Amino acid sequence: MASRLCAALAALLALASAPTAAGAQAATVALNDRLTGDITPVHDPVIIREGGAYHLLSTGIGEGAQGVVSARVSSDLVQWTRERPPFERLPDWASRAIPGATNIWAPDISFVNGRYRLYYAVSTFGSNRSAIGLATSATLDPASPGYGWRDEGMVLMSTPTDDFNAIDPAFFADADGRHWLSLGSFWTGLKLFALDPKTGKLLRAGEKPIPLASRPVPAGAPSIVEAPYIFAHGGYYWLLASYDYCCKGVNSTYYTVVARSRTVTGPYRGKDGSSMLEGGGTILLRADLQEKQRFRGPGHPGHFTDAAGKDYVVYHAYDRDNKGAPTLRIAPLAWGSDGWPVAQGK
Repeated sequence: MASRLCAALAALLALASAPTAAGAQAATVALNDRLTGDITPVHDPVIIREGGAYHLLSTGIGEGAQGVVSARVSSDLVQWTRERPPFERLPDWASRAIPGATNIWAPDISFVNGRYRLYYAVSTFGSNRSAIGLATSATLDPASPGYGWRDEGMVLMSTPTDDFNAIDPAFFADADGRHWLSLGSFWTGLKLFALDPKTGKLLRAGEKPIPLASRPVPAGAPSIVEAPYIFAHGGYYWLLASYDYCCKGVNSTYYTVVARSRTVTGPYRGKDGSSMLEGGGTILLRADLQEKQRFRGPGHPGHFTDAAGKDYVVYHAYDRDNKGAPTLRIAPLAWGSDGWPVAQGK
């Protein structure tokens, strides 16, 4: 009798300590397969955490203010809903500087000196007459008394006389406290500018940018690389970038590469030693395998960490099962024994 009672108690304890079926399923199903809610259309996404909320900003697509710059929020990285965007319309200076521009491209968000900094691009497709602006707010929560975006104006501009394109900005503060802005699309590739930590604007006006990445091409052809993003991990600076073509729906050939450097200015090299200045790097995100072929052209990556300090890469891909709509994708990053990241459940 006692032995049977002990066995029953042991069974009950085992049942109580075992994960629920739902919990076990959530632990094994990739985050990308659990994303739900308002996750499309999302193009050029970036995520930052404030308190218990994850805020997502992306290129303006949709009606009203969402068509200027799109904004979403989540408490768990799974369920996403729309929230109030930072802008109701383009700033006046941007409309004057870039005739024909209708929305904000590729916003980037960071927390600096007690305020959130939103860097954003204004341009028209295929032109390098482009500008990057800056706006700041004390909080990202529209319900907070301190909420309110203050446009700080233009940071820099490119024109047809320049060999770069001032879009796809991404802010980074290095280990020495220096502030940087990476940017670029096509032309001669990706560039890095030094920023004034106090203002968020260029540290030295008129200074030539530092080259970050370029792809060798025939004379007169563009270098097909864009969307740089720098972050730090394990004593290295890591550069993410997108190669090939976005914005073609299911025919997009976008993919993401990663490289690292001991210094923020580079050179950035892939696992095989190849230089990003020569079209090198290590592939991090590719389209689904041929037998699946659902999410195409994964690119425009950004890096963020959750409340537990876990690394993620956020990006968009084009959903073949939804007419090629650009769709939010989030993949946890695992760091291998060789010190290199692997995107999980991409």
